[in-house]
Formats: sequence, C-alpha cells, structure tokens
Amino acid sequence: DVLDTWFSSGLWTFGTLGWPENTEELATFHPSSVLVTGFDIIFFWVARMIMLTLKFTGEVPFKQVYVHGLVRDGQGQKMSKSKGNVLDPLDIVDGITLDELLEKRTSGMMQPKLAEKIAKQTKAEFPEGIASYGTDALRFTFCSLASTGRDIKFDMGRVEGYRNFCNKLWNAANFVFENTEGKDTGINDEAVELSPVDQWIISSLQRTEQEVTRQLDAFRFDLATQALYEFVWDEYCAWYLELVKPLLWDENASAERQRGTRRTLVRVLESILRLAHPFMPFITEEIWQRVAPLAGKHGETIMLQPWPQAEESKINLDAEADVEWIKALMLGIRQIRGEMNISMAKRINVLFKHASAQDQARLQAHAPLLDKLAKLESIRILADGEEAPLSATALVGELEVLVPMAGLIDVAAELARLDKEIARLEGEVKRVANKLDNPGFVSKAPADVIEKEQAKMAEAEQARAILAEQRARIATL
Repeated sequence: DVLDTWFSSGLWTFGTLGWPENTEELATFHPSSVLVTGFDIIFFWVARMIMLTLKFTGEVPFKQVYVHGLVRDGQGQKMSKSKGNVLDPLDIVDGITLDELLEKRTSGMMQPKLAEKIAKQTKAEFPEGIASYGTDALRFTFCSLASTGRDIKFDMGRVEGYRNFCNKLWNAANFVFENTEGKDTGINDEAVELSPVDQWIISSLQRTEQEVTRQLDAFRFDLATQALYEFVWDEYCAWYLELVKPLLWDENASAERQRGTRRTLVRVLESILRLAHPFMPFITEEIWQRVAPLAGKHGETIMLQPWPQAEESKINLDAEADVEWIKALMLGIRQIRGEMNISMAKRINVLFKHASAQDQARLQAHAPLLDKLAKLESIRILADGEEAPLSATALVGELEVLVPMAGLIDVAAELARLDKEIARLEGEVKRVANKLDNPGFVSKAPADVIEKEQAKMAEAEQARAILAEQRARIATL
C-alpha cells in the first residue's frame, strides 16, 4: 500500500495531464511554478515528485515550494475527529447552531465513549454555536496567520475581527458612493486640483502597493494582509474619509478641488479593491462593479483587471509630512478633550507656543480644516515671550498645543494625566539611555541608527521638561 500510494503520487505533476501522451494540457501546464504543501510530506511526496518527474520528463516539475504550517485548534492541538476539535470551514462561512455542531462532532465516532467529553468541550467553546462570518473574512484570516512554515493556532476572534474589516470596507464604499455617484469624478481626465490630503492618500497608496506586492512575491501573506489592513483601516477610512468631509460638504468650495477629491476617492478605492481581491474575492467584486464606472474602468470582472503598480512619481513627501502634522495635532487635541472630559461637540480655544515658520504656514493653510474637524472656537499663536494662561498641553514635535483651562479643567485629573505622560517619557529616556550606554550596541549599530536614538532621547527629555513645568504651574492652583 505504501509503495503504491507514494509511487503513484510521485507521478502526479505530469500523470494528471495525460502523460505519456503529448497532450495539450501537458504542454500548457507542465512544468508548474509553485507547489504548496505541508512540511510533513516533503520527503514522502515532494522529493518523489521531483525525482520521478526528472526521470520521466526530463523537467523540474516546479520552481518553488511554499511550505505552510498545519492549522491547529485554539489550544494548539492538531485537529482530529477523535478529539472532536475539527472545524469545518463551511460552518465558519455559513454558521451552525450548537445542536448541529454537537451532532456533527459526535456522530459516527470510532470511539463512541468519547462523545460525552467532546460534547462538553464543544458547549464550553461554542455555547451559541458558530456565527456566520462569510468567505472573505475566513480567507483573510488564514492569510493573516500564514507565517511561513509555522503552525497556525486558529482563533475565531481573528475571524470576527476580519469580518469587521469587511464591514468597514463596505461602509467606506457606501460613503464614497453617496458623495460621488451622479457627480463629476473626472473620468475623462479633466483638469483637477488635488488638495494636500488627496496627495497624501495617493502617496500612501503607492507605498502600500509596493509593500503588498513585495510581501506576496516573498510568500509572506501575513505581512501582505497587514500592510493592506493598516492602509485601509488606519489611513483611508480613519483619516482620509474624515479629512475630506469638510471639502465635500462645503457649498462654497472650489469645484475643481471637489472634483479632485471625488476622483481621488473613487480611484483609491478601486485600487484598494484590486489589492484586496486575492484575499477577499466576493466583497471586492461586488463593490468593484459599482465603483469601476466612476473610476473610468471597464471590464466584466475585477478578476481580469491588472494588478496595481506603484508609481514613484506619485510619492509626495511634503504632503505626507503635512498630513502627519495635521493628524498629530488633532490627536493631541482629542487626547486633551478625552482626558479633560470635554465634549467633542463643545468648541474650544486653542493656543500655539513655539510655532516654527513651518508650523505657522501649515496652520494658515489648514485652519479651515482644523476648525471644522477639531471644533475650534479660535486659534492663536502666542508671541515670543508671551505668557500663556493655565492650559492643558499636547506636543506636536516642538510645537506646544495649549487648551486654556479656565472653566474647563479638573485639576486632579490634569495632574494625573501629566504624571502618567511624564512617567512614560522618563521610561523612554531610560530605555534609550541604556541602549546608548551598551558598548555592544554602540560598536555594532550604524552611525545613522545611533544618531536616531540620540535624537529620540533628546526629544523625550525636552518633552518631559515641558510637561514637568506645566505640572508645577497646575499644582499651584
């Protein structure tokens, strides 16, 4: 049995294509490019396929072997019917009730005496059965867990998280459709004016296309999905869609700039769908059918569209720096609001201290955007030497963002917030100092790495000194 099984399996690459006849299938599909296999049969099967294919065809059957791990249960145990821990992918896709799952796991067992134990374990792990998560969420989960050669400990929580990602993409697409369908999206390459925010997301897309392609070429599906996830969730959805709302909804805004933003919305979404299609084929096809005409794309299916190619010329370092500054500023203001328990609907006054010429230029360029998204009553830059009123502070590089606390502050809460941040900065200073005091690190690390660590420590020390001064002032209240 063993000889027959593995000998015949060794003929698989060409025996399935009509060999020994010179068939059209053999000429078309042999040799192949990639073999996907588990590590446990490299000798039994993979080696035999190579030897027998060389012997009978004179060709190497495949150029690369992708070795994946085994999918294990949540406790790291190999799935088997006798253990009652097998998960049918279709049950995760479609969902299954607890009663149906119990029936499936305990019927037709070779060891019926284990049925009670398996039923107990199943009820504990899936008290409500298994929800329906859909194919795309499950595919994305497996790709996200696929570190080369490592066994996968399956986690249903990850599937739920990626179902939420599917929902996020669907909702983002609906926002795009609401703001672009029936409107001018520049599909005929009309002249458009791109805002710094548009230029930033286009630039970030190029980097994402580069990274996803690079990781797929290296068979690092986990890192490819991570790059895609972070761009879609953290950049496109969390920031870009928010940053463009004031422009899209401003009746007095430039028509050219609105057209540029609408074009950017649909073109970036369409590129996202092509990047995500190998991992999430169904939702991307559904959305693409609707977004393609808005983006000036043609074809019956996303499956036949070209893979996105990054364009170096669209990487815009200035736009990236501007938007990172806006994000840091808004996060600082949101942090103050959250920790001071100031309603997001309440407009606040904001002061800026130690504003560089670049900070001032950015404030002037983006004041309307900041005003609408951060709900600001007023913005003012303190003059050199001007004493600021007692304020809650956030730092954006060397720029101090001050929210005057008159009528807003809970002194005890602000002191606690500052203590926490000062402690964090002290920990950072200590961590970097220990690294720089380590002769092994200093002797081996490149000069630019050491310089970066030194700059990091100097920045943390400066921030700590500013917040300590702020704390001393508040403590006198």
